[in-house]
Amino acid sequence: MIHVVVAEDMGLLRSALCAALSSEEDIEVIADAADVGELWSVLRRERPDVLVLDLKPEFPESAEVVAKVVVEAPGTAVLAMSHRWSPPLVEAALAAGARGLVSKDVALSELVRAVRTTAAGERVIDPSAAVAVLSPPVNPLTRREQEVLRAAAEGVPLKEIARRLYLAHGTVRNHLSAILHKTGARNRMEAVRVAQREGWL
Repeated sequence: MIHVVVAEDMGLLRSALCAALSSEEDIEVIADAADVGELWSVLRRERPDVLVLDLKPEFPESAEVVAKVVVEAPGTAVLAMSHRWSPPLVEAALAAGARGLVSKDVALSELVRAVRTTAAGERVIDPSAAVAVLSPPVNPLTRREQEVLRAAAEGVPLKEIARRLYLAHGTVRNHLSAILHKTGARNRMEAVRVAQREGWL
């Protein structure tokens, strides 16, 4: 019997995952966790064979949870899920020690196969995660736009960005407007997060 813990913050999805996996004859979901704080006590208590862990693409640092699981529960294989894999998130998750990467829109049969494979000590990387690394999205930002956004990431005011990059104040505004349009962000900080997540900075 493969003992599994499901860590997912969305209650409905967490319940569906637990029910679906538990319906398999050789899999038993022994616990679930809604957040990281709850996860550590569950792992210490249950020591599962596999942890199905949701990773948020907008927070690449969420892969740090994988590294902590590997240290705190070395006998537990981490099967990371994400609704969208980006090159930085794939690299961070694998470097942290995740044994498997799957997309949240994967078929149930594929998820079950991934649980069984990771429990057996093998690595699983589903096609969407592989494609993210092999065919990363083309960076839409120009070199100058990247320079402006890097300065904006430091919280530098527009006038200072203009002075630092030897640009007119209006030119910096135009670059920022183009950056917001290309990233689909509502403000500078959101644009920074999008660009970092996609590996454009």
